[in-house]
Amino acid sequence: MARLKEQYKKEIVPSLMEDFQYKNIMQVPKVDKIVVNIGLGQAVQNVKIIDYAIAELKQVTGQQPVVTRAKKSIATFKLRKGMPIGCKVTLRGERMYEFLDRLLNIGLPRVRDFRGVSPKAFDGRGNYSLGIKEQIIFPEINYDKVEKIMGMNITIDTTAETDEEARALLRKMGMPFQTS
Repeated sequence: MARLKEQYKKEIVPSLMEDFQYKNIMQVPKVDKIVVNIGLGQAVQNVKIIDYAIAELKQVTGQQPVVTRAKKSIATFKLRKGMPIGCKVTLRGERMYEFLDRLLNIGLPRVRDFRGVSPKAFDGRGNYSLGIKEQIIFPEINYDKVEKIMGMNITIDTTAETDEEARALLRKMGMPFQTS
């Protein structure tokens, strides 16, 4: 069992039940899924970039990414409908906890000039999104073999009803929010 999942069951659930006065254990918010997305606008000129992105995303998440394609044509960007412009992975279960653990304890502390993540990036329904400028913060990626520095968007989908509940859940899991 993933270390973070064990911590969630043993420490975080009782703590949240006490904080928010939940009567039932099923009311306690939990992380539902994590979506990791890499958008590649440069793929219009160089299709090989998609292959590198897929390989690196597979290394980081341990799951085969899905190629995302353009929904409509935009002439100014030389983009046609159906062209590959990125890739994404949806993580659930053990892999999700494993990835979140590595992101919080290894990835984020390796970001240059890191002062914490924004506590305002919630969507109003208890889901949190953050952007990473470089994929090299993950130890799985060999810095010497990196073709191009790519950023990624990570969305953490929780079952929390409010942003306040989701913020408390993520803080207890170890999310380093900024304090202003």
